[in-house]
Amino acid sequence: MPTIYDELGRIALGSRIRRLGDRMTDENSAVYALYGSTLEPRWFPVFYALMQQDGQTTTGLAERIGQTHASVSQVVKEMQRNGLVTVIKQPGDARCSHLSLTDAGRALIPALNEQLTDLDAAMQKLQAESQYNLLEALTEFEFLLDQRSLRDRIQAERKQREGEQVEIVEYTPAYHDAFRQLNYAWIEQYFTVEAEDRKALDFPDEKILKPGGQILMALYQGEPVGTCALIPMPNGEYELAKMAVSPTVQGRSIGYRLGMAALQRARDLGAPGVYLESNTKLTPAINLYHKLGFKKVVGPPSPYERSNIQMRVDL
Repeated sequence: MPTIYDELGRIALGSRIRRLGDRMTDENSAVYALYGSTLEPRWFPVFYALMQQDGQTTTGLAERIGQTHASVSQVVKEMQRNGLVTVIKQPGDARCSHLSLTDAGRALIPALNEQLTDLDAAMQKLQAESQYNLLEALTEFEFLLDQRSLRDRIQAERKQREGEQVEIVEYTPAYHDAFRQLNYAWIEQYFTVEAEDRKALDFPDEKILKPGGQILMALYQGEPVGTCALIPMPNGEYELAKMAVSPTVQGRSIGYRLGMAALQRARDLGAPGVYLESNTKLTPAINLYHKLGFKKVVGPPSPYERSNIQMRVDL
């Protein structure tokens, strides 16, 4: 009968690996008992590392084994209680201790070596029976996770999925309130609404559209959640302005999508470049502009008191 792991497949990979790990631990306990060993399977990495080199520190063991300092420290304490490890404090530095196997610990080595020889032979035959090389697959899988964590990979998929629910549309009078409220919200959060803001946000038709500008709206699941405007400049370029994204949907690359759409619109209109004004206090916004290709420039005097940086991108 198929298990839930069979139904879920790769989605339950972590749980399945954990189940396999539990099974291997149980199998290993039976193997240790077969050889009359008093070692616990979870002690093996620390014991083996000390077999290879005595006098290591807990920190060094953790790095060597690839486990956390806390987990290795716990194992060392258990082995110490069982008389297998001795801890030698360093003179003048109580925080630094060197670990060595006791005589009782070393007495386990000959039988353990026999156990490892038989284990290696058994695992080799088991691997030969398998269609896939599990060890190589695990090594590759761990390498790929080191390059990019599972969390980051899932987050990227989430952004892509949610991004597919974002639509960039032309401004219409139906979006007037959303255009106004989105911008008023961020300005009031960080600064003071200025006279130039009120002119553009309260009367976008007269101040932006009629002079030849453009306004774009970002819809997420059909609701307006972001906006930006292109305002014509005397030199034939456009100013990217009035960009705002609702904090309820930030993290979904909506600002980036709006910016890219605005740059493409300016490109289609034949503009040689796009200019903007901002404030270095708005770190996420500045990072976004850099990502879009904008670079710092010295432009004309700004009509906004809050502006302390001017940027431009060639198209």
